[in-house]
Amino acid sequence: MSNADRIDRIRVALQQSLAPHHLDIQDDSHLHAGHAGARDGRGHFTVSVVSEAFQGLSPIARHRAVYTALGGMMETDIHALSIHARTPAEAG
Repeated sequence: MSNADRIDRIRVALQQSLAPHHLDIQDDSHLHAGHAGARDGRGHFTVSVVSEAFQGLSPIARHRAVYTALGGMMETDIHALSIHARTPAEAG
């Protein structure tokens, strides 16, 4: 599976679970070429998510919500994930 396909799957999963006002997914895999974790074919990504679902949640709880939304993709498609999770009020 290509990283473009992975991004599509990540986008669908986050949209369905978190109904984001804003969602940006960046493929950072090229920055990790040769890295031991990159050899298994899974990607490195950064997600920026703005969602009402994060209202009242601590930063760790927001990250858990993203991981829950992605489910098994963390084991099959994603090697590393950087998360920026904010509410609409925090995003300005």
